[in-house]
Amino acid sequence: MRKKLPISEKYKLYESSVQAHEADVEFIYDEYKKYFKKSAIILREDFGGTAIMATEWVKKNPKNIGYSIDLDLEPINYGMKTHYSGLTPHQQKRMHFIHGNVLSHYSFRPDIVVAFNFSYFIFKKREQLLYYFKKVRKTLGKKGAFFLDIFGGTECHQVLEEKTRFKGYTYFWDCQSFNPINNECLYYIHFKTHKDGIKYKKVFKYDWRHWGLPEIRDILRDAGFTKTKVFWEGDGENGEGNGEFKALEKEENCQSWISYIMAIP
Repeated sequence: MRKKLPISEKYKLYESSVQAHEADVEFIYDEYKKYFKKSAIILREDFGGTAIMATEWVKKNPKNIGYSIDLDLEPINYGMKTHYSGLTPHQQKRMHFIHGNVLSHYSFRPDIVVAFNFSYFIFKKREQLLYYFKKVRKTLGKKGAFFLDIFGGTECHQVLEEKTRFKGYTYFWDCQSFNPINNECLYYIHFKTHKDGIKYKKVFKYDWRHWGLPEIRDILRDAGFTKTKVFWEGDGENGEGNGEFKALEKEENCQSWISYIMAIP
């Protein structure tokens, strides 16, 4: 029988290897302010999981309000226990976990909606993704913004397993299959903990359609967004991304890249 990581370790390793919530919050805060000449207050994190980004948002400013929406109670409970409990009473009043569907109607109107970690790839049909984007567009006001991230490159459709070593564990990104006819793909995340030497396989599973940048921008336009900006990551000295993103309309392809998209109603 395959050993499973404890839930507390599962999300701890995920957040430390996959997410960069502090940098993400700084990026969306700065770009929103730069574009609208005002600060965003209310953030809605779709497919929020543990809500580490939304909780970071409420910590950034004493006026900020965060909402995190997810269908899965497991990461929500972890986020409540780990991140929400670490907030001050005043911060907790401004942080809201929602066990629900991103396609449902919610009465609050956010300044920013975020769908990161490529979570919207779960919508495999164009009409499904268009419907989701329309729902986001409807919830945003005239001075609202929708932020997404996206990845690509020549390696992203290859069946391979990449590994990255961190302190105390190794992270594996496993492309199990890719169908070029419909762009449907299957990915897994594995972890190997150095203390016990065990490789915990298939800790996370992603059954997605891999969407391309031009497709996403076209669908956002069809959903009613009037403008989209693509932020491309620069190269560091080692040839890998340097964490600095600039709005561009032309760039060379590479083996692997991650970009932000900002959509304006």
